[in-house]
Amino acid sequence: MRTAYRTCPICDAVCALRLTLDDDGKVLSVRGDEQDPFSKGYICPKGASLGRLDEDPDRLRRPMVRTGDQWREVSWDEAFQEIDRGLTGVIAQHGRQSLAAYFGNPTFHTMGGILYRGALAQALGTTNVYSASSIDQLPKHVSCGLMFGNGLAISVPDLDRTDYLLILGANPVESHGSLAVAPDFPGRLKALRDRGGKLVVIDPKRTRTAEIADEHVFSRPGSDSFLLFGIVHTLLAENLTSVAVEVEGLQELRELAAGFAPETVAAACGVPASTIQRLARELAAAPTAAVYSRVGSCTADFSTLSQWLVDVINILTGNFDSPGGVMFAKAATLEMPWGPKPFTYGRWHSRVRGMPEMLDELPVATLADEIETPGEGQVRALVAVAGNLVLSAPNGPRLGRALQSLDFMVCVDPYLNETTRLANVILPPPRMLQMPHYDLLELMIAVRNYARFSTPALALEPDQLPEEDIMARLVLIAMGKGADADPAEFHEMLLGGILGLATQIPGSSLQGADPGEVRTGLEGDSPPELMLDALLKAGPYRLSLAQLRAQPHGIDLGALEPRLAEVLCTPSGRVQIAPPELAEEAARLRGRLSTPAPEMVLIGRRQLRSNNSWLHNVPNLVGGSNRCTLQVNPIDVARLGLGQQARVRSATGEVIAAVEATEAIMPGVVSLPHGWGHSGSEQQVAAQHPGVNANALTDNSTTDVISGNAIFNGVPVTVSPVTGSG
Repeated sequence: MRTAYRTCPICDAVCALRLTLDDDGKVLSVRGDEQDPFSKGYICPKGASLGRLDEDPDRLRRPMVRTGDQWREVSWDEAFQEIDRGLTGVIAQHGRQSLAAYFGNPTFHTMGGILYRGALAQALGTTNVYSASSIDQLPKHVSCGLMFGNGLAISVPDLDRTDYLLILGANPVESHGSLAVAPDFPGRLKALRDRGGKLVVIDPKRTRTAEIADEHVFSRPGSDSFLLFGIVHTLLAENLTSVAVEVEGLQELRELAAGFAPETVAAACGVPASTIQRLARELAAAPTAAVYSRVGSCTADFSTLSQWLVDVINILTGNFDSPGGVMFAKAATLEMPWGPKPFTYGRWHSRVRGMPEMLDELPVATLADEIETPGEGQVRALVAVAGNLVLSAPNGPRLGRALQSLDFMVCVDPYLNETTRLANVILPPPRMLQMPHYDLLELMIAVRNYARFSTPALALEPDQLPEEDIMARLVLIAMGKGADADPAEFHEMLLGGILGLATQIPGSSLQGADPGEVRTGLEGDSPPELMLDALLKAGPYRLSLAQLRAQPHGIDLGALEPRLAEVLCTPSGRVQIAPPELAEEAARLRGRLSTPAPEMVLIGRRQLRSNNSWLHNVPNLVGGSNRCTLQVNPIDVARLGLGQQARVRSATGEVIAAVEATEAIMPGVVSLPHGWGHSGSEQQVAAQHPGVNANALTDNSTTDVISGNAIFNGVPVTVSPVTGSG
């Protein structure tokens, strides 16, 4: 037996694990690493199942090529030759704008995924680039871009020092956090209460997070902007503000908030005016306070407004860039210039619906339009990396039908799933334990500064390719260099680009150094490790990969410190507290005050033992609370005459789901979890617990107006009993 230390790559919490493996590489046990200074031994059911997930017998081991309806295993060379023929044939006939790329959530959690995805998108030479960002987080990037001139300037709650935490549309006890990296989020919330602090949760469902809170407030789905504007109005009207950072636009903010008094918005959000006023006063009076909001308010109408208002409240109460409030992490690696600074958007627009580009991407809600609509620039080929679009995108069934019409599709994915089965070629990456691991993006939004590197626990088999070689060979094919081009050529090209930036960016610890000399001194067993070594040496702590390897339990880099001046990129050098781009959206929100609420709406649901669609094939993670049920309040069950099953209809489709009556959800709201719908799946366990695809009910034609993010919460539906044979 031997021991390996590993950062869990499944979700955003970066928990540290201690694995015991036998001589054959089989994982015998997974425990939390108690010596890790950040997670301190915490582990959740997903992390504890890492070995079973990694050893899943349904994972693909070799490339697959489809002929008709039949799949066959092929060599890597044959797979890349097939891809070269497919992509170059589409380019020759229709041009590069007929190509598209999609990058799924797991690309944020692997070194090869995050380091190579931008290069692949650039090599394809198309503006049709999409990612999971416009499924769950783009409004946060846009609001931060408009306020701070930097779409990646995302502040996180200083969980370990705050006295008052207001959570809106998030369930971190089950999700373990999102855009706020905090191992043992549940324990940190309990510690907040133990030290005399207060935890308030606002959510249309009494989640596990709400159950441990001091107070839970029901609110109508999709109404967060009303509630938040009501708090802002109260803070301004009662002179409860204590702004501690330089801002411009306070008068404009007062004008925007004037029409959203608590008495005016109470009916729309379902929260009494007195409660809205009290929450505002409590936030202002607390020694320190933070407002944190995530997926629930990022995937509804007016979600960019909601994300903006969250930061407005943190600023008005004096809790922005301040200990105990919300702060910016300082990662160990060089902050790369992802996206334009100062922030701009709409540099190009989608062909069919004219939706604006955001951070070099278009909203995935319009991908089906681009595939189905004839004309110059029609998408005819797709490169998809680690994404199950049929289950995760709005109106997934429509997108699935559109994918079938493509001339060519290649997927980088370990599974034959609902999306990859529509591809022509599937390229399986190595197992998680066979790859090095460092969280390049997650540690930019951590609640404590920290660094940890995981060496591969298992070696690659002779017939496997490392993830970076798979991505590099795709890049080289897209560049027109053919299927036989040596990936080492591109690895050095990409490393050279990183070194060029690292020696030129102001503030880099390598600024002014000779790139060639830096290259000579780099250490690492793979191209991503060499790149990481460069980024660490250029970073603010001047660490190296060798130092991280010498400390496998991770390095504590200290509590968050004020650093707004370092991340602010606005032309004026001040926070834009009332971006003019949001004025029209605020007017649209005022107009919605007089619109009657739908009788019944659908929301999504987080599950502790699930993560999108790819954990439903692990036996010990399926069942119990991890089931696909329609949660309905007993009042609605009786009113609608529901039995064991219910038919749920929306403007786009319908599903029949098992009914779970629970008082945890407010009347007028039903909930389905995300990522299910595995009927007929090649994944054996998932096929036995298929559930239904909640995104058969969501509508890709309606999005958050500003960001283009998909809307998954507050979807109008009708619910009826299933009679007879259904």
